[in-house]
Amino acid sequence: MLKGGYVGKILRVNLSKNKVSVEDINEKWAEDFIGGRGYGTRLFMEEVDPNVDPLSEENKLILATGPLGSTYAPSSGRIMVITKGPLNGAIACSNSGGHFASDLKRAGFDFMIIEGKAEKPIYIWIYKGNVEIRDATELWGKTTKETDKILRSLTHPEAGTLEIGPAAEKLSLISNITFDGHRAAGRTGVGAVLGSKNLKGISAFGTESITVSDNERFAKAVYNARDILSKDAFSGSGGATYGTALLVNVINGVGGLPAFNGHDAFLETADKISGETLTKEYLIRAEGCDSCPIACGRVTEIRKGKYKGNKGVGPEYESIWALGAMCGVDDMDAVVMANYICDDYGFDTISAGSTIACAMDLFEAGYIRESDVGFSLKFKDPDALVNAMKLMAEQNTDFGKLLAKGSYRLAEHYGHPEFSMTAKKQEFPAYDPRAIKGIGLEYATSNRGACHVRGYTIAVEVLGDGDKNTYEGKATLTKTLQDLTAALDSTGICLFTTFGLKGKEIAELFSSATGFECDEQEFMKKGERIWNLEKAFNIKAGFTKDDDKLPERMEKESIKSGPSKGEITDLGKMLPEYYKSRGWDENGIPTPEKLKELGLEGIL
Repeated sequence: MLKGGYVGKILRVNLSKNKVSVEDINEKWAEDFIGGRGYGTRLFMEEVDPNVDPLSEENKLILATGPLGSTYAPSSGRIMVITKGPLNGAIACSNSGGHFASDLKRAGFDFMIIEGKAEKPIYIWIYKGNVEIRDATELWGKTTKETDKILRSLTHPEAGTLEIGPAAEKLSLISNITFDGHRAAGRTGVGAVLGSKNLKGISAFGTESITVSDNERFAKAVYNARDILSKDAFSGSGGATYGTALLVNVINGVGGLPAFNGHDAFLETADKISGETLTKEYLIRAEGCDSCPIACGRVTEIRKGKYKGNKGVGPEYESIWALGAMCGVDDMDAVVMANYICDDYGFDTISAGSTIACAMDLFEAGYIRESDVGFSLKFKDPDALVNAMKLMAEQNTDFGKLLAKGSYRLAEHYGHPEFSMTAKKQEFPAYDPRAIKGIGLEYATSNRGACHVRGYTIAVEVLGDGDKNTYEGKATLTKTLQDLTAALDSTGICLFTTFGLKGKEIAELFSSATGFECDEQEFMKKGERIWNLEKAFNIKAGFTKDDDKLPERMEKESIKSGPSKGEITDLGKMLPEYYKSRGWDENGIPTPEKLKELGLEGIL
C-alpha cells in the first residue's frame, strides 16, 4: 500500500467514446520509476505502439505529476507531458511549471491519460474528483491567455488550467501546451497532439491534501533543501533578480552563444538583450511556480517604441537567445514582442526563433526569395523578426505554414536541410557545442532530440569548475547528468534545484515522502532505468545510431569570433565512450545484460 506522496489514482479520458474512468496506480512501477517522467513513460510504453502516427487517434498523451508535487518540497510544481512527438517521432516528455500539477493532484489524480479524438472542440473540467467533458467550440481560435481566462470564468477562479493556442489547433509541429496562461511544455510539438484530438483545454481544482510517509523526516529534508538553495548564487538570489536571462552575458562571455543560425557563437552587442537589460527596462515583477523559492519567472512590459504597452511573461534565456542572437537581432523590444506572440499562439520559442534564423540564413544564401516571404528576411533586422513571427502565428500564407513546421522541414523544402541546426529534427538550444563540448554530446544523444535540460552539462562546463574545451570525461559527465535529471523529473521538482541540491538530498526528499527507501546510488539507478526505457521506445520507433549526430556545421565550420574563435567539435571523440559508459553496444543499443540489471528484461 502506498504510504505517501501519491494520490494513488489515474484518470483516463477517452475522447472518442466521451467516457471517463479511474484506475489505481501500480505500486511497483511507482517504486521503480518514481512518478512524473518515469512512471508516465512506463505507462505510455504499455499503451502505445512506438510506430503510431503522432497525430493519429491512436496516439495518447499522458499528464504526469510526481510524488513531491503538492507537498511543500521546494520548487515542486512541475508536470510532465508524455506522448510521441509530432516534430520527430521520438518519445516526447516535455516539462512545465506553474500550478496545474498541484491542482490536478489536489483534484484527486497523479496521472491523466488522454486518448481518442473528440468529434468537436471540447475542454475538460476536473473538480474534486468529478470530471466533465464540455463543449469548447467557442474557445477554438482563442489565444492561450484568452483561453486561460475563459476557462477560469467557466469553472473556478482559482483553478489550474491547461490550454493550447491557435498554433496547436493548426497542428504546428513546433506548438506547445500552455499551463495557467503562460507556462509551457514547449518541445517536440506536444501541443499538436491535443490539437489533433480537438482538446482545447483542461481546468482542475481540488482541496485534497497530500500526505507524506514520515512527517518529521520530510520536514527536516525540506528544511535542509531550502537552506542549501538559499545559499546558491542562482536559486538564492540570482534567479529572482535577473531570471534565467542572466545567462546571456555569461554564455556569450565564454564564446558559446550561438548566433546567426550557428555561423558564429558570439554576439558583440549581447548586453542589449541580456537579463540585466530585461530587469532594468522591462521587468514588472518576478514570479515563481508552486512552492518555489527561486522565482525565476518574469512578468514584463514594453514601455517604449512601436510595441509600447504590450505586456506578458518572459522572455526567458532560451527565448531571448533564439529570437535574438540566433537571428542576429539585438533590439530587445522586438525580441520581447516576438516572445509575446509565441506565447499567445502557443509556439515553442526555441524552435520558433531558430526556424526564423534558419529562414534568414536561407534568404541571405539566395535559396528563399523575397517573393516567397513578402518582405526582406535578413539577419539583424528586428522588423523582419517580428513580421516573420506573425507569419508563423497566422499561417495564412504558404511561407507562414512552412515556418510553423520547424527549421528542418523548412530547410528541406528549399533543398538544404544542412541549414537546420537540429538533432533528431529538433532545434538545439542556446549553447554552442563547438565552444562547450559536453553539451554537444547531450544534444546528439538526448532521447527527445536536441535538448539542454536532459543533461545540463553547462552546470559543470561553464558554471562549475569543469573544462568546456576538453573531450575528456564528457561521456561520463553526460550520462551522470542525464540519469540524475531523469530521476529528478520524475519526482516533480524543478531542474533548477540541482544548482544547489545533489542526488543525496533529492533521494532523501523522495524517501521521506513516499516510504520507498532510496539512497543516492539507488536514486541514480532509477534515473538510468528511465533513460534506458526511453531509449527502448525510440529504438522500436526506428531510431538508430545514425540519429545520434549534430548538424555538420558544428563539425566543419569553426566559430568566427569571440573567446571561442576557431573552435569546432568532434562528436566521434565522445560518442563511443558514451555508449560504453551506458553499457550499450557499439550501435548504441542497450545490451541484454544492462536491461536485466535495470529490471527491464523484454522491453526490447
